[in-house]
Amino acid sequence: MSFMFNPYPYDDPKAVNPMPMDEAFCRSVTQTTPDTSKKLVSDAAAVIAQKDRCILILDGFISAPFTQLIGQISIQASLRGIPVSTLSTDSLWADSDVLHRRLLPYLPEDREHDPVLLFGRLYEGGLQGLMEPDRTARAADRLEAFQREGRGLLLFYGNGALIPELRGYGDLKIYMDMTQKRTILNIRSGKCGNLGMKERDTYSMMLRHSYYVDFEASFPLRQEVVRDEIVEYYLTGDHPDQIQMISVARLKELFELMASYPLRCRPVYLEGVWGGYYVHRLRRLPPEMKNCAWVFDLIPMEVSIVAAMDSFEMEFPFYFFVQIAGARLMGEKVAEKFHGYFPIRFNYDDTYHASGNMSIQVHPGRAYVQAHNNELGRQDESYYVLVAGQEARTYCGFANGLDKEEFLSCVRRAEQDKVPFDHDRYINSVPSRPGMQFLLPAGTIHASGRNQVILEIGSLTVGSYTYKMYDYLRRDLDGNPRPIHSHHGEQVLEYGRNAEWVSENLVQRPRVIRRTEDFTETIVGQHDLIYFSLRNVRFSKRYTDEATDRFHVLVLAEGERCIIRSLTNPDRFFIQDYLEIVIVPAGFGAYEAVNLGVGVVTMHKTLLKEGYENDTL
Repeated sequence: MSFMFNPYPYDDPKAVNPMPMDEAFCRSVTQTTPDTSKKLVSDAAAVIAQKDRCILILDGFISAPFTQLIGQISIQASLRGIPVSTLSTDSLWADSDVLHRRLLPYLPEDREHDPVLLFGRLYEGGLQGLMEPDRTARAADRLEAFQREGRGLLLFYGNGALIPELRGYGDLKIYMDMTQKRTILNIRSGKCGNLGMKERDTYSMMLRHSYYVDFEASFPLRQEVVRDEIVEYYLTGDHPDQIQMISVARLKELFELMASYPLRCRPVYLEGVWGGYYVHRLRRLPPEMKNCAWVFDLIPMEVSIVAAMDSFEMEFPFYFFVQIAGARLMGEKVAEKFHGYFPIRFNYDDTYHASGNMSIQVHPGRAYVQAHNNELGRQDESYYVLVAGQEARTYCGFANGLDKEEFLSCVRRAEQDKVPFDHDRYINSVPSRPGMQFLLPAGTIHASGRNQVILEIGSLTVGSYTYKMYDYLRRDLDGNPRPIHSHHGEQVLEYGRNAEWVSENLVQRPRVIRRTEDFTETIVGQHDLIYFSLRNVRFSKRYTDEATDRFHVLVLAEGERCIIRSLTNPDRFFIQDYLEIVIVPAGFGAYEAVNLGVGVVTMHKTLLKEGYENDTL
């Protein structure tokens, strides 16, 4: 299931990456929907001048504003006296009842074990599996007929227009993308539904359908048409009146440059029943937000990345950036090992001055999530305590002497009969202090307690499988009971991970691995059960390092501001403020982090540990 269930509609203006593109590059990018339409019609007119006809194929990601762009293109074509006809992919999908039956294996209706129907299985049939072959064939016949004897401009548009069976008919081919946040906001606001479905379901059901089916069917096509230069142009569709367009060649040039700089993603902010106020105040989030529970600073499938040029910005889904430039960003061996996915995720959990703890929860291991959800790998996590107020605690593992059956009985009674219980009798907790690192390999019961800010770092987690075992009988911000997942949770819990085991394995004493007159680097968390290494680097003035075959991720955990820059190309830098998360790309080489503020800096560093390539995901 997607992490991003209720993103707040706010675009952080500070989270951008300046890119020194030249004037010719900047002029080549159109900035408004009318200008984009004029350019496309101009290109189409050149084709029509040669052969009297042109087929323009427009595909795009879920919720892309096809009709707005098609309308603008039609207006511009009419101004030039070019006749226009249209054909939409809406006619290609299987009927809704057929799709419902076809997708039941991926969207099961098992309310006994999944009462709110949150989970499912990743779909593998591609966009063609949602269409009817005879309807696709009829569309091909019409395109072929226009190719032979049509006149003017035929606009063939919609999700799936560039499937292999149809793309060959296009004279001009373009793809309009959407960030994941904007797509989910569009689904929530009713601007779009699920592919092929005539009726709208509830928001939660549409989002589950989108995650397991629509998104999964769309990702490979988006990658293919840009990577293999099947399309001439790439468009940004988040803002229907400001649809930007860039040639694929220019886009790849931009991505190549971006992958040679330290980079920051654009965060997504989410409210929550246990949400706090530390990050809300720090980043001056909109006062209308109830709180800020989660900050997705680097959840790879959910966030975006912004390139700021001389007079404009372009925003892309971060996962799309990884799809195209992943080997350059992560390292070729890393990209191959993790099947093209960015292998670590980062977010903040903020319960500072909040009303309660996060839910008592557990995450599944590889075998379980593959068998039940068709996902790629297990869900390991870790917590790094950044801020801790009075009585802050972190829950990790079971209490010594656990009576397993008694605990599970309490969990089931709370879930089914709404009977509360004293979770502290069963769950081990440790007083929190800044700088503590907790490792949470799959199967470990855990939670962040109230009144702290946690940097959460997790393994390759395309979807979020958080099985809540106890949530204090709370309701969510919409007044609905928060679901409990005892059926799944009790099957993945590692009951032997008690307080003693946790103390020996998951809450480690820092180990110094490098010490110079300028800085000290320590391992604060590393274990055979987790494939990444968690470090702290402490320095007053300057810290040096080298990124070779693996990327680094740096979080300014203590300090005001640093500059992270290449030692061989000092113009390649990023100025990082407190709690910002920066990726140092693989192959970046020797670099330095220089303290631009006062006092001592703590830089939290994450990287894939030695031997990661031998890990079983």
